[in-house]
Amino acid sequence: MKWIKKLLIVVWRIWFYLLVITPLVVLLPFLLITTSKEKWYPGTFFIGKIWAVLVLYGMGFFPKATYRAKLDKRKSYMLTANHTSMIDIMMMIYISKTPFVFIGKRELAKLPVFGLIYRRSCILVDRGNAKSRKDAFLQAQRRLKNGVSICIFPEGGVPDNISKKLDEFKDGAFRLSIEHQIPIVPISFPDSKKRFRYGFDSGSPGVLRAVVHPLIHTKGLELNLPNRKLLKQKTAEAIASELYW
Repeated sequence: MKWIKKLLIVVWRIWFYLLVITPLVVLLPFLLITTSKEKWYPGTFFIGKIWAVLVLYGMGFFPKATYRAKLDKRKSYMLTANHTSMIDIMMMIYISKTPFVFIGKRELAKLPVFGLIYRRSCILVDRGNAKSRKDAFLQAQRRLKNGVSICIFPEGGVPDNISKKLDEFKDGAFRLSIEHQIPIVPISFPDSKKRFRYGFDSGSPGVLRAVVHPLIHTKGLELNLPNRKLLKQKTAEAIASELYW
């Protein structure tokens, strides 16, 4: 019986990739249009919402969001969350009430179909390359000036130790937040690791919770190391408060 369960999980995981790719192929003409100009990005985000719903519900996941902060659709925010699963991307798009741009790993741009849209709609960064980090930072500044929010998983990747709540946060999200005087929105995904962590040998359908915590304001803060450390600490404490592994 154990090997049957393992086989079903593998089939379910393969189904995930089909769900990710198929809608993107169908919607590709519209995505190519909306990603051709930055001012049309809200159209890309709307299509992303449709895609996220199809993937989440198609996998048997039931998103459940708790909002402890009221977000204004006319304002920009820095969205930050723990990152343990590919499904975090869909959850972030699903729960956000305002268009945002991901800052993400350049490696994902190599994936078929998804990688094409990823390159055209996200800000890519090679975290091991100083020039790439600087370019990503400048792109994020421009998008913020245009009124679009930014989403960064501040751990910079998935922790190697799966029992660890949070990895050490990188500086980028907090520097941008202070420079542009925008609030940080800490978000917890308590179930992603249990439901769909990286690897092909585990996971199950079910409820996927998201907790949107109260805003952490940066208005009046100066860009210095103590302030960045303070913001990191407050953000990490808020996110970790809803993680139970």
